Amino acid sequence: MKNKVHFAEEDWERVHRDWAAWWEGELERPLVLMHNLVPPPGQPLQFRYVNTATFPLETTADEVIDRVEPLIASRRYLGDAFPRWLPWFGTGIVAGFLGAEVHPTPQTVWFAPSREVELSDLKIRYDPDNVWWRRVQDLTAAAVRNWGRSVAIGHTDLGCNLDILASLRTTERLLTDLCDAPEEIDRLVGEVTTTWLRYYDEIFGIVRENGRGTNPWAPILSAKRCYMFSSDFSAMISPAMFERFVLPDLDACCGAIDHGFYHLDGPGQIRHLDLLLSLDKLRGVQWIPGDGARPPEEWLPLLKRIRDGGKLCQLFVTAEGAMKIVRELGGRGFAFEVRALMNDASARDFLAALHSADPLASRAFR
Repeated sequence: MKNKVHFAEEDWERVHRDWAAWWEGELERPLVLMHNLVPPPGQPLQFRYVNTATFPLETTADEVIDRVEPLIASRRYLGDAFPRWLPWFGTGIVAGFLGAEVHPTPQTVWFAPSREVELSDLKIRYDPDNVWWRRVQDLTAAAVRNWGRSVAIGHTDLGCNLDILASLRTTERLLTDLCDAPEEIDRLVGEVTTTWLRYYDEIFGIVRENGRGTNPWAPILSAKRCYMFSSDFSAMISPAMFERFVLPDLDACCGAIDHGFYHLDGPGQIRHLDLLLSLDKLRGVQWIPGDGARPPEEWLPLLKRIRDGGKLCQLFVTAEGAMKIVRELGGRGFAFEVRALMNDASARDFLAALHSADPLASRAFR
């Protein structure tokens, strides 16, 4: 490994201890993840983001890791943050594993059906030889091999059932299918769930080798199996359709995965929140207001509803936003990724101020 990851073994022990307490509801403060960027000697400060899907497939997995390694080495992990990396191939790469066309751009990845088939002829089956699936496996294994216990290696963004089907059918066709052929969709979402769990399990078999637990595309960490589920398609359907076509999948996946979270993306999904809160095995909700919407701290009644529903809550916030939430609702049960670059001293000052602002706090930040 060319560049040293700045995170000692005692840091890992602290992080695992506090994340475990948070999952169990025993941490009397919020988790706060912050970063400071300090490039390695001789490296420009430009390693912000790398879309691994844009590398030509003939680029070896080890060469990709060499390219992204300076990004990991350039960061100092403050508060409850930890070194992490995952191969990213867009939201819902399982569609690519199942034969959808994959179109990477520097910022994102687009999926499209590779061919038109009758809905009744569409079958969801695991394909061990799919080029994109093999690529994700190779990159995940290379990351574990290169970084060892220095970095927590995450699951790629697998996506979830209706989003995957939309990539195989197109969004417009799937919306029609839900109304015209709901029994076929029942069959297909069940097939997606079974196949999705196999992909998850096979990646889990790779990442568990480094002993740093699991983390998905979102900044959460578990010593057990965890994932951030999502269903962007759900913003276009009713609660009745969500209950029929999405909730059983979430329930099954949360039953198979110890620490399941849900990515609640935008006001269009708020109507499904009561159904999500009814899932006993769902451990938490990530709230993303969406482009152009008010920031997370301006949704205090919604955040209170999530916490009063017995769920943990993860947010991307500014330092000021985190402060407002803690003052109004207390910090327990929240995990904040604070979108501000801080040095060690300013991070310590902020954590101390956040603790002082919490009306329910009884355990100081460390």
